[in-house]
Amino acid sequence: MLPRGLLGLLGLLMLCKGEEESGPGESCDNFTDLTLSHCFIGTSLYVRLLLYTRSNLDCGREIGHHHLSAQPLLNLSLPTAFVIHGYRPTGAPPIWINHIVHLLAAQEDLNIIVVDWNRGAANLNYFTAVSYTREAAHNLTGFIRTMQEEGASLSSVHLIGVSLGAHLAGFIGANLKGQIGRITGLDPAGPMFTSATPEERLDPSDAMFVDVLHTDMNSFGLRGAHGHIDFYANGGADQPGCPKTIFAGKSYFVCDHQRSVFLYLCALNRTCSLTGYPCSSYSDFLDGRCLQCEAFKPASCPVLGYDVGQWREALLGLGQTRVFFSTTASLPYRKLSYRVDMVTWNQYLRWGVVYIRLHGGGNFTEARIDHKRLRFEQYTATRLLAQFDDDLSHIQKISMRINTGNVIGPRYKIRLLRIRFTPLEHPDRPLMCRFDVMMEENTEVAFRPLPCDSRL
Repeated sequence: MLPRGLLGLLGLLMLCKGEEESGPGESCDNFTDLTLSHCFIGTSLYVRLLLYTRSNLDCGREIGHHHLSAQPLLNLSLPTAFVIHGYRPTGAPPIWINHIVHLLAAQEDLNIIVVDWNRGAANLNYFTAVSYTREAAHNLTGFIRTMQEEGASLSSVHLIGVSLGAHLAGFIGANLKGQIGRITGLDPAGPMFTSATPEERLDPSDAMFVDVLHTDMNSFGLRGAHGHIDFYANGGADQPGCPKTIFAGKSYFVCDHQRSVFLYLCALNRTCSLTGYPCSSYSDFLDGRCLQCEAFKPASCPVLGYDVGQWREALLGLGQTRVFFSTTASLPYRKLSYRVDMVTWNQYLRWGVVYIRLHGGGNFTEARIDHKRLRFEQYTATRLLAQFDDDLSHIQKISMRINTGNVIGPRYKIRLLRIRFTPLEHPDRPLMCRFDVMMEENTEVAFRPLPCDSRL
């Protein structure tokens, strides 16, 4: 069963073709395709390296581990990205390999080497696959050292590891004394690594720059921070749109974990602009306490993806940074975020959750700020983070409701002396304000926003 959102992703990445293409007389080297019977029997480690460049994007070429200068397609003066998959319990090739190859090639001219260790990763016994990661790392370390001897720079090497492949990448980096340019870990595997020391898993010392994306920390992913920057999608655990019960079958087990790959693919495709906000916790982020990125100025807040140049140096100076963001359940995943600042003036203390709708062009989008009950009292400033699934660029009307859960008593008034909406991802858009709005609890009120330098 395919995870939700996958069909949309396959349709979105138009550059990625579903079948291998080759010219007359050419044969392509494909990723090892095994069956469930191989996994029952067990496989022994065998590492293959499939090279893709802009001249052979649809036809991989297996390259040997020695005499690299004799490989006609391998240009050691270019950057090289290694794509390293994780545990393969069914033996089937990862469905995302062709997509990531095309999207990486669109970033810049580089060598893309898909590390095929399916023979080794394909075992019903997960612990066997874990035991092979050190051996595979030793194999790849030798290959990268050969690259260096023949003219490649270690600083131009980028390892992209998925799940168990993230730790494998970390072992390679550690073998090379942290001189690898970059490691990207996509939801590093948690089982067998929960209590591991930094030497036994991916950690920031494994490369000159390590970025990590977390999507399933409460199951197959690894908790904590393991890079110079760690991105936590929706807090790093349960992802929107993924099944909540075991009755969904396979998708219940893999959806959250696989979401890291789909978010990264979307970020590479630049369809998603997933901005991370430095914060100590996801709860503080949702409370609107962490919506500034002063440490990165004049650059913007960190954005998930390939290009890290504008804020990399700032991150290296900060040590380890945790950043949080929320997503929608499906493509393009990006939410539209506003910082909402209110000053309330009400006679009686009220507790409640807030619903905000933006209206424009005959459509509306709603944000529910209901992760906890908020306190509204006399002459108190309150800051909220409102996140909307849809981007309405021209807002004609805003409606709000403060739901206190009061169903039997009198409805109290809540007066907003001032409310201001600040778009976070679109600093070019104007701030929207409104002054002196009278609300009644549990009742929606609508108003037309004004420029913040205007008053009624």
